[in-house]
Amino acid sequence: MVLHISQHKTLGEIQKEFNKAYPFLKIEFYRNTEPGFARRHLNNSMSLTAAGLRKNGELELADLKTVGELENQFVENFGLTVQVSRRSGNLWLETTMTDNWTLKQQNDHGRELSEPTTTNNIFKKDDLDYD
Repeated sequence: MVLHISQHKTLGEIQKEFNKAYPFLKIEFYRNTEPGFARRHLNNSMSLTAAGLRKNGELELADLKTVGELENQFVENFGLTVQVSRRSGNLWLETTMTDNWTLKQQNDHGRELSEPTTTNNIFKKDDLDYD
């Protein structure tokens, strides 16, 4: 899948396109800040231009691309700072410690952490009979 990065799009549109490919991952956009200062989260309704887009282009999403590669490509190719997060149940966890994992690995792990287990009982009924 290819993300089309254009000044005519909003951050939310890019997030939705990304989420279609990887439903257990999300990207958040941040304002570039000086080292030592907290990042500032950008509103999803903001245009890519207002977020700091330097040029239009395309960004390929591939299962074998690492999260770190994706985040670096956003910065280097478009001047946009992003952070990928992985779903874990009802929470979203930043992937900073696992940026070397591929998008597929991250998404699969998010699925494992978020989908309910199929069996809640360890024992079968017969195992509990004390005849």
